[in-house]
Amino acid sequence: MQDFIENIPKAELHVHLEGTLEPELSFRLAQKNAIKMPYTTPEELISAYDFTDLPSFLAIYYAGMDVLRTEQDFYDLTWSYLNKARSQNILYAELFFDPQAHTSRGVEFKTVITGIHHAQRDAEEKLGIKSQLILCFLRDMSAESAMEHLMYAEPYLDWIVGVGLDSDEKDNPPLKFADVFAKAKTFGLKLTMHCDVNQNNTHDHIAQCLDDIQVDRIDHGVNSLEKAALWQTIKTKKLGLTVCPVSNRFVVQSLTSKEIRQMLDNQMLVTINSDDPAYFRAYLNENFIELQSEGDFSESDIITLVTNAFKVAWLPEQEKGFYLDKVQHYVESYSA
Repeated sequence: MQDFIENIPKAELHVHLEGTLEPELSFRLAQKNAIKMPYTTPEELISAYDFTDLPSFLAIYYAGMDVLRTEQDFYDLTWSYLNKARSQNILYAELFFDPQAHTSRGVEFKTVITGIHHAQRDAEEKLGIKSQLILCFLRDMSAESAMEHLMYAEPYLDWIVGVGLDSDEKDNPPLKFADVFAKAKTFGLKLTMHCDVNQNNTHDHIAQCLDDIQVDRIDHGVNSLEKAALWQTIKTKKLGLTVCPVSNRFVVQSLTSKEIRQMLDNQMLVTINSDDPAYFRAYLNENFIELQSEGDFSESDIITLVTNAFKVAWLPEQEKGFYLDKVQHYVESYSA
């Protein structure tokens, strides 16, 4: 099963670029940019990854990205993830980035997005992995700041496929950003929002995503299973759910394999993703492998989870078909 998982062609739809910053790269960038690190070795940095909920994770996460200063830094960050992803037979990825976390440190929006884009272009040409970019707004910042950054993005709309909403959900409902997402929709951008597991007022937040914002996808969304009206709407609208098993384990001490099984039984378009793999120490293959072990998922289940990701990817139908054919060919060859 591990061999089957590692080699099947995959897509990843929920990965934060800043969350792919490996300790070794962090130390290298800190040295290059003359930034003093509070740790002496990468191993010591990893040992400091002590988080049990979303706020404790975010505190470490935002502190870690301080080493990202130049266009080349963002290039190196993006290239490193895409190279790792391609080694795990990921053929397509949709990448979150958090520009407000960088502009608030004095790094220009242009610096961030240009470095990322150039690495995406080179990785597609040299590694054969296609990727698209999703601009995420930080929900614990103001709606005015989100709108300002959407305007920063306007000259780069050809480089962006959609917008998202992440960071601390407490007292920051989707409706806070309704005008920003409505404006993004007029730009032709796709819409998604985080509804992380077991957050305050999560059912209301999911309902706002569905009814008010009218998102094209929901990130996480596990708690939708607790309200029939929510999961049935998600199913009817054929919205993808980007679930992150290892990430969930830090919050609920489970890979949420039972919930993922229930989503499959409900014929919901659930997908598996790595979220912040450098911090959770698990990329996409490791998420699949650990999930399969905990939930005893079959090859057929794995195939469904993999194909769901390509089905709900923000790609033209012809390109989806191209990738789905690759999955089918792999399955047939593996069986033979």
